This record gives sequence, C-alpha cells and structure tokens, in this order.
Amino acid sequence: MCGIIGYVGGREATPLLIAGLKRMEYRGYDSAGLAVLADGALTTRRAAGKIARLEGTVAATPLAGQCGVGHTRWATHGPPTERNAHPHLSKDGTVAVVHNGIIENANTLRSLLQGKGYEFRSDTDTEVVAHLVQELFNGSLEEAVRAALHEIEGTYGVAIISSRDPGKIVAARKGSPLLIGIGENEHFVASDASAILAHTRQVVYLDDGDVAVVEAGGYRVIDTNAAPLTRKVDRIDWELGAIERGGFAHFMLKEIFEQPQTVENAMRGRLILEDGTSKLGGLNLTHDQLMAIDNIIITACGTSWHSGLIGKLMLEELCRIPVAVEYASEFRYRNPIVTERTLCIVLSQSGETADTLAAMREAKRRGARTLGLVNVVGSTIAREDDGGIYLHAGPEIGVASTKAFTSQVVALALFALKLARKRGLSVTRGMEIAQALHALPAQIREVLDRAEQMEHIAEEFKRAPNFLYLGRGVNFPVALEGALKLKEISYIHAEGYPAAEMKHGPIALIDEMMPVVFVAPHDAVFDKVVSNIQEVKARKGTVIAITSRDEPALKGLVDYEFRIPETVDLLMPVLASIPLQLLAYYIAVKRGSNVDQPRNLAKSVTVE
Repeated sequence: MCGIIGYVGGREATPLLIAGLKRMEYRGYDSAGLAVLADGALTTRRAAGKIARLEGTVAATPLAGQCGVGHTRWATHGPPTERNAHPHLSKDGTVAVVHNGIIENANTLRSLLQGKGYEFRSDTDTEVVAHLVQELFNGSLEEAVRAALHEIEGTYGVAIISSRDPGKIVAARKGSPLLIGIGENEHFVASDASAILAHTRQVVYLDDGDVAVVEAGGYRVIDTNAAPLTRKVDRIDWELGAIERGGFAHFMLKEIFEQPQTVENAMRGRLILEDGTSKLGGLNLTHDQLMAIDNIIITACGTSWHSGLIGKLMLEELCRIPVAVEYASEFRYRNPIVTERTLCIVLSQSGETADTLAAMREAKRRGARTLGLVNVVGSTIAREDDGGIYLHAGPEIGVASTKAFTSQVVALALFALKLARKRGLSVTRGMEIAQALHALPAQIREVLDRAEQMEHIAEEFKRAPNFLYLGRGVNFPVALEGALKLKEISYIHAEGYPAAEMKHGPIALIDEMMPVVFVAPHDAVFDKVVSNIQEVKARKGTVIAITSRDEPALKGLVDYEFRIPETVDLLMPVLASIPLQLLAYYIAVKRGSNVDQPRNLAKSVTVE
C-alpha cells in the first residue's frame, strides 16, 4: 500500500501522475515511483523518501507518454528503498505493476517463478505479480491479469500496464480500494478520489472481485472469469478546496479548527429538539428491528475504537442495552457471541480499514445486522453495511484523526438518543441531551478561541520524554485518545489510564519529571478525580488539568489549567478532546515533527 494513480488519454501522463501522488501524500508513504508507456517501451522512475525526490529524478531524466501508473508505498515487505519502490517491472520489462495490499502466497509464487528462471530484484510481494503476468501473457493484458489473479491469494488493488498491449490500464480489486475516474477521451484509475478531483467528479467504485479494463475512450468492468459487470457512476460532491490547507500551517490544524462546522454537519437535519430525539434515515432498521436488539457490538481500530468506548457508555446509560467494544483486528480471530438480535456498529473514517471491514463481514456472516459510521461516501463499508450514518465531516487529510473522532462521537450520540427514546427514555431527558448537542458547535468555537493558551502550555513540555493521561468514566476514552494523539505525531511516549487505576501500577512512574494530564470536568466523578490529582501531587508530579469551572477543590493542585464549557456528562468528551488535540499538535510542531505525515503511519490501513 498506499496510493495508486493511473492515467490513459491524450495528455502527457507524467505531470498528471505526480500531481495525483501529491494529492495522496496525506495517506502516509515512504517511497514513490511511476511508469510511463511511450514508443513501445515502459520507462520507470522511482525514489525512496518523499515525492519531491521523485520529482527531482524526473526533472533530470524526463518521461514522455500518454499512459502510465504511479504509486506511493508504505513499506510492508522490505525496507523503504528505491529498489522496493513501485512500480515493479516484469523480467523482460514489458509489464509494470503498482499494488496495494499483501500477496499472502508470495513466497510460494516466488519459488515457482524462480524455478522458471525469473530473477527477483526487490524484497516485495508485489514483484511476483509482474513476473506472473509476463509468464501468463498470451497477447491480451486483461486475460493475463485475470489468469494471474486466479493464482494469487491475499488482498490487492492493482493497476497494470504493458508495452505488449499498449493504451490500456488493467485494474483489479480485492480488499483494497480502487476507483475509475471518467473524463472526456481520458480515464483515470486511483485508490483515492482526491487524486483525480482536479480532473473529474464522475467516478466508478470497484467492488471486490472486479477487473477493470480502462482506455482513453472508455472502460469495461468484468469479473475474474470475464463476465461483464455493471457498476453505477457516482459523483464526488466535495470541493477541491476541501483538500487544500486554506491558510493553515498544517492540515491537522485546519481540521481541528473545522470541528465547529463538522459537528454541526453531523447533526444537520437529524436533531429534533422539540421531541428530544433524532431522525436517522440511513439506518435501514424498522421500529420492530430496533426494539428487537438485545446487545450491541462496536468494532473499530485506533481513534475510532476510542470513540466506540464513548458510544458504549452512551448506549448503556441511555438505552440500557449491553454493549461490547471490540478491536476489529481481534474480533474475527476468536469465537464472538453474535446472534440475529445483535447489532454490530462498525466505525471507520475511511470506510476502507481492512480489519474493520473484515470484522463487519464476520458479524454479518453470523447473522448480525450491521451499521456503518463512516466519513467517505462510496467506501466499501458504506456499500456493504446494512445501514449507516455518514459523518459528513469532509475529507480528513491529516493522518492523525481529529474532526472524524468528534463527528463519530456525535453520530453515536444521535443514534443512542434515537434508540433510547424508543425504549422509554423520558422526553425531558431526551430534550436535555438534544439541547446539549445543539450547543456543541458554539462551545467548540469557544475552546478554539483560546488555542493560544494551549500553545503556551505546549512550550513548557515540548522536551518531555513521557506523558500520562488520566480520566474517569466517559472521560477515560478521552485520556486514551489524548495519549494516542501525542505519541502519533510528536513521538513522545504517552499512556492513557483510568484515573483510579493509577495506583495499581502507573503511580510508580510519577516524579517531578512526569507531566500528568487529567481530564477533570465537573461531572459525577469529579470528586474522585480530585483525589487522584492529590495522589500525583504528593509524588511531585506536574498536573495539567482540563476542567469546566472554577473549582476550589483544585486550588494548589493544578500547575496548568485549560477550561472547557459545561455540558451534560455524556458529551464532555467532545469538548475535552479539543484541547488535547491542540496540545499534541503544538508539542509536535515545536519538536519539528511532520505533523500531517507522521513516520510509519498511513491514513487508511488497508492491510492486516
């Protein structure tokens, strides 16, 4: 993995490919390359590191041609070096392959091909595809690719060109996203719509098992047995400016400051204040089906898992339904208890997270109804779930998720409110929560208006080697998320714990060198958190507190304080997470980190 772009048409391919790769830089990568077909031959340019290095290589030795493929690689098999960068060529140089995913039987295929005289020049699993297509070539690229796919086990999104069958790109998908961009006498292939948005808004999303034959004048979609398939044309409805920085220093900062609007977007047309409930038209669940649910499983990864923990507390308190939150990467490798009365909620910003998609499919196989909360329209989870709630947060470019997290929490709150009102929650309590949701955008603006205060706090801790984040109840997941944000982008070791668990081990770490962030708004467990703060201060720890009012109990205990507005307890995580996002951002910037593209991370993890 990570980013694929292909072009065939009447224009020079190289500048279009490079521009497309740049649009996908946010996904995270460690090498880049492209292959262009011209004058009956394939020519490649590859470079380790950022696309700027590839541009330098291309500037020194230009590539001409009107059909080509490009790739940004996030290393899985082999280190991030030029020889491991995509595209990979076949032995005779007539086939070029770019690939996202993992070929699980690569070693077997490698041995088979080596026995036939093929030499391997990289450590990657992808190179076997190029050699295999050459081995099976009989005059038609699409037939060779189809034959190769029958031999391949694993996941893939591939785009392949050949000098022996010029003027076409053959693309195929199984478990890794791909789409076709439709232009006028030109067509694109990409793993991400952002790569082609400057040229077309008309796209066709490929499904697993699809093979696309893409030429300047048109395209065809078939299955691996050559049977024709029909796929609808979708329109991308967000603007190009949404994937630009808009005057902000980084995409992450822009997305943090977009949260008043994105939270409002998540609620627009859905919140019914006068009835204390919500209207969610995409659930595809009847009243009887909603009432029949007797347990809920939430499955997700990373930041989405943290929002799932918050959703669990909302659903259990308001709906009185047992909820389990599962790491998607673990869910299908055990024997989970799932029945036809189970609702499985899957959370994924991209809608393409491989582990989450696999968990959803496993839940469906066992009879559960599935509900997807995703941000990307047309994504695989959105197409395969039984119903869903779109976040409407707009494209999130920063690798470290911010606005998608708060939108997920709000979407979960809307669902919990709807389900709870159907199951007996009083209209008075429902209206209280609905009014609190309605107030969130203005309250987030209030927090962001004081971002400079958090920047000053960050200055004091930019050299700290460790952080501890503590919270109780619904704010424990906020502590986990705050710690994750810090370590993702600043590379400072940070851990999140329930505040009461500190004395069961982590308290051994507390000394004058340990900054401890307490998520301590005035809620039902505030007095308990004060006791935990006293324990830290007794051991000379430095306390940074996220609070919600002037609390006499905190006098003399807090070294740095950031105050958020008050709201109902269940919605405190939305407001409390904002200053922690800012703290992580400002510390990372002050340490010189690449905030938008942190090392070793990818925006959408489409491999296990």
